Amino acid sequence: MIRRAAAPLCALLAATALASGCAPTNVYQGYQAIEAKPADTQVGVDTKSTVTAKLGTPSAVSTFDPNVWFYISQVTQTQSFYLPRAVRRDIVVLTFDKGTETVAKVDRLSLKDGRVIAYNGRETPTRGRELTFIEQLLGSLGNSSLLNNQDITPGQRPGGP
Repeated sequence: MIRRAAAPLCALLAATALASGCAPTNVYQGYQAIEAKPADTQVGVDTKSTVTAKLGTPSAVSTFDPNVWFYISQVTQTQSFYLPRAVRRDIVVLTFDKGTETVAKVDRLSLKDGRVIAYNGRETPTRGRELTFIEQLLGSLGNSSLLNNQDITPGQRPGGP
């Protein structure tokens, strides 16, 4: 009698455990605003030093202009066996004036502003001819000797006494 009552309970527990594996998992990456938000930076008031004191170092600095800072955060969601996908991306771009080092412009970018880049799958060709698998295996067959013809004393320097 107890076994009959336990069977539906075990099936319910197993179904709950299996269903919890299908729940999405969120991963938070990049800059996490705790006390101050990058978007709250005031144009003409904040400087590089005050921004660093409030927000910390930026996620990235522009390669060609060190007066452009990026604070980047992203939420990626993974669900069961599917590939992870970004569900939220926030980028705050702070542009500083070169002379006064005060904030000149604050821009906000999101996931909608991103672009998909098509990667080129081609390979760079190498000079010379390409060897087949058999040529690679048999290529060094006659180049080495099985017996060592030189009588070398252990510890002796090569080419000299």
